[in-house]
Amino acid sequence: MGLLRDASAGTTELDDVELLYRLYGAKVTRFLAFSLNDSDAAETLTQECFLKAYRTRAQFRGECAVGTWLIRIAFNLMRDHTGTEKFRFWKRVRSQALDVSEMGERLAGRERTAEAQMLTRERLAAVWDAVETLSARQRSVFLMRFVEEMEMEEIVDATGMKMGTVKSHLHRALAAVRERAAGGVR
Repeated sequence: MGLLRDASAGTTELDDVELLYRLYGAKVTRFLAFSLNDSDAAETLTQECFLKAYRTRAQFRGECAVGTWLIRIAFNLMRDHTGTEKFRFWKRVRSQALDVSEMGERLAGRERTAEAQMLTRERLAAVWDAVETLSARQRSVFLMRFVEEMEMEEIVDATGMKMGTVKSHLHRALAAVRERAAGGVR
């Protein structure tokens, strides 16, 4: 979605933080929640992202979509957040926040057998376990591509990495997830 302008008021969607949040809040929160595996941190960083976007809206040059710009802000906030030693300690201590069994049941469908549902849950758990083992950059690129369904150019814009670097991280992430997830299901 491009930048929306109100010609009569001379403003853009960037001037209305509530509108910005309504349009992109779920996308940013989802990216942070999957990246951090911590819903509280994701909520906090989402708020920080929109506050920072509002404060720095004059710096938005329109070279990418607003959603991509917001994901880049969120990515940078997440990188700063995860860089602290305190966060690393709590991440090792806390258990997985996503309810994999619930997600597996939703994906399995109601018409499937109990065995098929259990197999789907196991596969989904194996994929998420594999995603957890990725490096921070690989996980971010993987989530942007497959959860947020961002195009490669948008990922380049959001992360500030070169296209070759993004492709390399994505290739390694896919290989690692395929290998680990295939080994996780018996």
